[in-house]
Amino acid sequence: MRSIFKTGAAALAVTTIIAGSAFAQDLSGTLRIISDMSDPAPRAVMEGLAAEFDEMHPNLTVNLTVVDREAWKTQIRNALSANPPDVVNWYAANRMAPFVNAGLFMDITEWWDAGDFAGLESVRGALTQNDRVWGVPYTYYQWGVYYREDIFNELGLSEPETWEQELANCQIIIDSGRHCYAIGSRFLWPAGGWFDYLNMRTNGFDFHMALARGEVPWTDDRVRATFANWRQLIDMGGFIPDHQTYDWQEALPLMINGEATAYLMGNFAVDLMRSGGLTDDQLDFYQFPMINPEVTAMGEDAPTDTFHVAAGAQNVEAARAFLQFVTSAEVQTRINGPEGLGQLPVNANASVADDEFIQQGFEMLSQNATGGIAQFFDRDWPAEMASVGMEGLQEFMVFPDRLDDILDRLEAARQRVY
Repeated sequence: MRSIFKTGAAALAVTTIIAGSAFAQDLSGTLRIISDMSDPAPRAVMEGLAAEFDEMHPNLTVNLTVVDREAWKTQIRNALSANPPDVVNWYAANRMAPFVNAGLFMDITEWWDAGDFAGLESVRGALTQNDRVWGVPYTYYQWGVYYREDIFNELGLSEPETWEQELANCQIIIDSGRHCYAIGSRFLWPAGGWFDYLNMRTNGFDFHMALARGEVPWTDDRVRATFANWRQLIDMGGFIPDHQTYDWQEALPLMINGEATAYLMGNFAVDLMRSGGLTDDQLDFYQFPMINPEVTAMGEDAPTDTFHVAAGAQNVEAARAFLQFVTSAEVQTRINGPEGLGQLPVNANASVADDEFIQQGFEMLSQNATGGIAQFFDRDWPAEMASVGMEGLQEFMVFPDRLDDILDRLEAARQRVY
């Protein structure tokens, strides 16, 4: 752990916001923040934010405690219950639900409605439960299809916009002696990404989230339709063989060496693709294509990290100002840039790092994610359901004929978990 009291220069190079700004109101007392941004780059960002906000308010002491990210998963409930800080880091969607239901996060709907968080409208839904808002996002990253542009050019392929085009491309790729998709499903979660996109494109974002909330049986015909679309790619040999023996990084060389032409993955994979030898001239990105013409609003996976105000916060005024500060377009631009988190700002008015894939992701999420923002299978589903579910998804990819048994098991788990 580490605490900051009235530090000097910020760890992250920043430009001080002028005293007349919206964040420079007269605040006093102590603002207590607990953050799980414990890796070196995120820690530098968090320490910089705390120091900058401290310096902006001479009568306020910002007390930041940084805890290990994994340890925080078990410590957060006690921290919010025993001696709650004012602000904490956590995650959006179902990952915040237990703390909302336990009355440990503060309802900040009125702050949103008052216009405190201009530019965040597209991600408000990820912080909403029971029609109330419980936190703010500060960073996220896109998922989508990263592909070998040079191989597409060689084969005369264009980025697909429909499922029919996707399947046609895949057949041409297979006929060339390659596989369409690399995937490493040994640790299960990459299969969750495939289900997320296939289900959102087959049935829409609202149905997908209803399934995540346990409101729809896994044996529903609409869920079966999702698996039927998935099986089209499986049966034609679209995925690399034996993917259940690879983790996601171990499968990357098959794309890098051209045995597979694409990877459905988060933007964090780009650095490894580049370090593996792919140039930006060889690599490109597209939004997962439309499947059902009736589902025109495109939902996207964009795991989102968040700040929440504890229900027992002592300095609510300072907590509100800090949330405004950290979600402002200027701060979002700085902390998500290449010298900071290297991810996407959630504020649509922020500037984006001069990186091809960051730019494409920002455009997709701020302009084309019209269906809604999902958090990824293992965040949107309760932990026990996510574990059972991802086991079933991987099993389906290897043994698609077992679908009925898999769905029966998932449905039994749904009835038990919810």
